[in-house]
Amino acid sequence: MCQWGRRTLAHIIYNFTSKLLYQHLFNLKMCQSSPSPLAHKGGIMKSYWIEGANTKDFPKLDKDLETEVCIIGGGITGLTTAYYLSKANVKTLLLEKDKICMQTTGKSTAKITSQHGLFYNYLIQSQGKEKAKQYFDANEQAIKNIEQIIKDENIDCDFEQQSAYVFARKAEEVNKIRDEIEAVKELGGEAEFVDNLELPFETFGAIEFKNQAQFNPYKYAQGLANNMKAEIYENTKVVDLKEKAGGYEITTQNGNVVTAKSVVIATHYPIINAPGYYFLKMYQSMSYAIGVETAQELFDGMYISSDTPNLSLRTAKYGDKRLLIIVGLDHKTGESKNLAGNYEALERIAKEFYEDSKVVYKWCTEDCITLDKIPYIGEFSVLMPNVYVATGFNKWGISNSNVAANIITDKILGRKNQYEEVFTSTRLKPIKNHQEMGNMLKQAGKSLVIEKFEIPEEKLNDIEKGEGGIIEIDGKKVGVYKSEDEKIFKINPVCSHLGCELSWNNLEKTWDCPCHGSRFTYDGKSIYAPSIKDIECNRE
Repeated sequence: MCQWGRRTLAHIIYNFTSKLLYQHLFNLKMCQSSPSPLAHKGGIMKSYWIEGANTKDFPKLDKDLETEVCIIGGGITGLTTAYYLSKANVKTLLLEKDKICMQTTGKSTAKITSQHGLFYNYLIQSQGKEKAKQYFDANEQAIKNIEQIIKDENIDCDFEQQSAYVFARKAEEVNKIRDEIEAVKELGGEAEFVDNLELPFETFGAIEFKNQAQFNPYKYAQGLANNMKAEIYENTKVVDLKEKAGGYEITTQNGNVVTAKSVVIATHYPIINAPGYYFLKMYQSMSYAIGVETAQELFDGMYISSDTPNLSLRTAKYGDKRLLIIVGLDHKTGESKNLAGNYEALERIAKEFYEDSKVVYKWCTEDCITLDKIPYIGEFSVLMPNVYVATGFNKWGISNSNVAANIITDKILGRKNQYEEVFTSTRLKPIKNHQEMGNMLKQAGKSLVIEKFEIPEEKLNDIEKGEGGIIEIDGKKVGVYKSEDEKIFKINPVCSHLGCELSWNNLEKTWDCPCHGSRFTYDGKSIYAPSIKDIECNRE
């Protein structure tokens, strides 16, 4: 489609929907009783990478500022972009709503690989050899780039070169493995079939990618933050973004304004609905991880199964020993009803591998999954010049974060990036059908304010202490959490992003959105994008 056609279509959609969508986007209301969403108490569990790490605190923004580039989001993508821009002497400012790298980055498996499951055969078939090679080469280069940054900045982050494997747990998966090997070779990569894996269970062969790596992502991110000229502000939540002459105004929750020529949205899931409409072309998936101690000798390498749901395994430095990290049992956010059972299943797997295993860490993470399995990297929308986005890394965010940072840095500097085409963020697949758009608009019109009505005592008795759930009275629903001291927290169980009904996460004591993956504390405080608006909470 020509540029004029794309802009015309985008304008039609934008004009049709923007009023309904934007009325919910930046209207913030706080429930003052909420603890930090990052605290272990209240449900959100810290990963091995975060627990016990030495961190540097960055200030909260308390004044208006001007800059060339404002980056929203302090995960590995935002930090890497800030690092590259500051190296190019571009005045850069980064805003993070909590602490840097405490969410997806700090809960990653931290594999630095171009091996992204059984992916390249699919990519060649769906996108063609040229774009598939762009993707492969970009991620191979990302491994080298990350290693170079570690060396240049002397970052202590437990970096280790390892081979990466995709293994078959079933004999019928072997042909897929062999097809993937041929696809990688077609792209100029090196891959080979191996059948003598060190894993403590039977496999039927695997594809091996050599010269891959792993590290501690939180230590790495902290190293990036400590070795750049860009200004970093924590506990600084963005609540508004609007265009002005020559750039953009970014408003924070405290009312401070940052004026910037360019903006990078690196919030994992974009916090702006229109005109990008990323909520119509991707979803969020939750995965579960355990860190396991054992006295037995562990394997080298990084592993992921070829079947679904995937089982992922790696080890990490753990004092003078190794920690086994097992990840799996992914599902769309908000859909699982037995979250504690997911950890129990992983623990059973660990016991089958190593009888003396002891689980010492548990955590979960969210990943943005695009419809075509390729990240969106580049311009946010043709209607918002000089605003850039990086999202939808499909569980492979460590290497792709470096890819994204390089592409966006090149775009801001006016340079052509040789890998950018396959990741084009404005590729048009936003609306699957008219019914879907109609449903989203209908959802967007729901009230986000909790109605004032009494809940009968017998209904409240159905909620156990330390638990939550949805109570329906005369056709109306209210989300209820009962604390251990029997205090009652009531919310309207409607996501502040686009109005989908929330589900209760009994493991982490959160309200989760099954539509786009937003998550909230038990008393309505927004934790995960795309929502940035809290839900009104009534406390009794």
